[in-house]
Amino acid sequence: MNNLLSNKDNYAFLKHIPQAFLEECLKTNTMNIKTYSKDEIIHFDGDKCAFVEHILSGKVVVERIDESGDLLTITEFYPDDILGGNLIFSRNPHYPMTVTAKTDTSLLVIQKDILFDLCSTNLSFLRQFLEYISDHALLLGDKIKYYVNRSIRESILAYLKNEHKLQNSYKIQLQSTKKALADRIGVQRTSLSRELQKMKNDGLIEFDAVSITIVDLNALE
Repeated sequence: MNNLLSNKDNYAFLKHIPQAFLEECLKTNTMNIKTYSKDEIIHFDGDKCAFVEHILSGKVVVERIDESGDLLTITEFYPDDILGGNLIFSRNPHYPMTVTAKTDTSLLVIQKDILFDLCSTNLSFLRQFLEYISDHALLLGDKIKYYVNRSIRESILAYLKNEHKLQNSYKIQLQSTKKALADRIGVQRTSLSRELQKMKNDGLIEFDAVSITIVDLNALE
């Protein structure tokens, strides 16, 4: 607790909460710190969202199981992100996907009434909270539409099209491992490798360990 109080200004959200208010909440357990081990489930699909959780440390992922039974990563959360911010005041406050600690993770749990009190009486906190949930609702919605509703090939082509614009080259230098790329587009690594090979056989691309070259320019249209 003392460590959190002394470092609260390092977090965008906590720095807007008065020191005395945060200390009192921690003492009365209306805010408390929870820890999760790597790969431990934080929320199952369908769990009710009764509080928000501010990530103090670690990495959290939102995942879903596809029709083939593969577990796909939809999005990732890091320190200073909020879990449940877009659900807590909903009429149907249930998590639509599984939330998992990808590394050892520490969360500050903030009860709904305390969050409402902060939003009602602390305008700087309210602004920060509204900006965050608005930005992340758009990002998550875009990611879900971008990946979940597309085939693997469509997702790969969309990724290549975006990287072609960013890198201004038809030879796309991979900024991460193929496993990370698979997570980014929401598929298993084996599925990604299989589809890349099919696209190569179809004359669309060439690839190696560090790059993907677009051969058929019509594929980007």
